[in-house]
Amino acid sequence: MPSTQINRPLEFCLLALLALFWGSSYLFIKVALEGLPPLTLIAMRVSLAALLLYMVARWKGHRLPDDLATWRQFFVQCFFLCLGGWAVLAWGQQFIDSGLAGILNSTSPIFVFFITVLWTRHEAVNGLRLTGALLGLAGVVLIIGVDALRGLGQEVVGQVAVLSSAVLYAGSAIYGKRFSGLPNTITASGTLICASVVLIPLSMLVDRPWTLSPSALSIGAALALSVVSSCLALLLYFRLINTLGSMGTASQAYLRVGVSVLLGMAVLGEHIHWSVALGLVAVVAGVIAINARPQ
Repeated sequence: MPSTQINRPLEFCLLALLALFWGSSYLFIKVALEGLPPLTLIAMRVSLAALLLYMVARWKGHRLPDDLATWRQFFVQCFFLCLGGWAVLAWGQQFIDSGLAGILNSTSPIFVFFITVLWTRHEAVNGLRLTGALLGLAGVVLIIGVDALRGLGQEVVGQVAVLSSAVLYAGSAIYGKRFSGLPNTITASGTLICASVVLIPLSMLVDRPWTLSPSALSIGAALALSVVSSCLALLLYFRLINTLGSMGTASQAYLRVGVSVLLGMAVLGEHIHWSVALGLVAVVAGVIAINARPQ
């Protein structure tokens, strides 16, 4: 959808909503991992979301493709987003603090920028967008706290895993442009069906989930992760890739940190430090720069 035809205020609101849905996934994952191993958690996440998305697609009169080429592309997309991004992130979060995980996982817009410049060149990039990406990352560091960076170099395996998930998210945002001709319900459900085909047998082989005894809280967090952070989020995600582009959609990585702070103020009455306020300004400025209209 060309930028001249989109309702940009609406798309920015949807970008913030996506940031809210995916920002909440950090909490859901942390709680769910107390009773469920990573593979089983992600298998639950994708399989329930796939079922819900398929029901939505059928309700809207959309049918899954019957050609092998499209399903191959769905499998590649599910590798970037689910088998790679989500699974690797959940595994890495076992070893590092959530604050550092949030910073490292927020680097995906920078990876989108450099992959686009050096390789794909699928959309316009310029110095303003790079400035926006760096400004947004600086804002995330200010919001979460510079102290979180002191953990760098410790638990290196977990940090590399979370950083790798950011690279895979970048690949997902870029590869997702291939599905611009499909309804977002079909792209989302097809991607998660492919992920389910791989993850359900794998989790049974590795985790033997029938031997687990997760708490009701862990199950509830896993269900919320599936419905909110997967089903609803992916419907928005694939729409935004077509309207705001790969880098614009990836910029939600910055917003989701800011959204969590604003929720704390609105719901819990929390007060913010000046550095957090400055970080929020930097995040918003970065997202605006990334999504500025091309001249």
